[in-house]
Amino acid sequence: MKPFDYRRAASPDGAIADVAGNPDAAYLAGGTNLVDHMKLGIAAPGLLVDITSLPLDQVDETDDGGVSIGANVRNSDLAAHPIIRSRYPVLSQALLSGASGQLRNLATTGGNLLQRTRCVYFQDATTPCNKRVPGSGCSALEGYARYHAILGASPECIAVHPSDMAVALTALDAAVVVRSASGERSIALADLHRLPDGRPDLDTVLDHGDLITSIRLPGLPWAGRSAYRKVRDRASYAFALVSVAAAVELENDGGAPGEVPVIRQARIALGGVAHKPWRASLAEEALRGAKATHESFRAAADAELEPAATVEDNAFKVPMVRNTMISVLHELTREYS
Repeated sequence: MKPFDYRRAASPDGAIADVAGNPDAAYLAGGTNLVDHMKLGIAAPGLLVDITSLPLDQVDETDDGGVSIGANVRNSDLAAHPIIRSRYPVLSQALLSGASGQLRNLATTGGNLLQRTRCVYFQDATTPCNKRVPGSGCSALEGYARYHAILGASPECIAVHPSDMAVALTALDAAVVVRSASGERSIALADLHRLPDGRPDLDTVLDHGDLITSIRLPGLPWAGRSAYRKVRDRASYAFALVSVAAAVELENDGGAPGEVPVIRQARIALGGVAHKPWRASLAEEALRGAKATHESFRAAADAELEPAATVEDNAFKVPMVRNTMISVLHELTREYS
């Protein structure tokens, strides 16, 4: 590991000044991803600015009925928070499906969003990887690609974003509050992460020195009807092969058993399929105004997967996404069917 300097931030503005003014500096929060990369030789910051003592660790209700989540809130605390569990169960479920209890006790909300891909070639400094060394090539294109993207990929990179939490937040229309030397701005979470295009080395739209201070969830009274489903190789401590986060609002919510409800609107996001959490807007559009039937769910999934592009190792993901999406939608409407 390359020697580095360490500094504990006394304020958000002080942290921003330390990092923005030094291209070799990086923020340190839980460190569950960054420290691993430093050990592997993938990341080598000359200065770590520790932001864990900053007062960004609260979960607060907002005036519009939503929730503001501080960037330093630990994943385990957020998953257990009574407001999150009752109003946004999809988020609690996504958090509890990630990593292990020990890691969730360290990992922060802001850091979770900024974790980098777990592609085996990205994490192996001896192999070509455009995300790690731009222009060096993508080893996954003709290598081990079982976990890799089927949507939004490019010839430059087919890696996927690993976060479970970010998938749920994308489905919930969350926004990220970002602070910089020039002020504060809000970015829709769906717009935070980039597709690879010609620059797979750029994970997000953030500039160097930008500090995530909070995540805001809108007031969604119907988000209580939501769920997260993660398909993986083992029951814990494994990244998603595919995952689905969904919330639905029904026209006749509370109707009689056996009455087929109509879907007023749906929020769906996919994980394990793209370079970023994938908002399933085509599926959402197909479900709007449709009856909650197996046929409608299948048509919505097929609409979203129509542009999917696979390699030999990951072709199984197309039917896996379809079946998982259908299963989650049935779960959310089963009391009426």
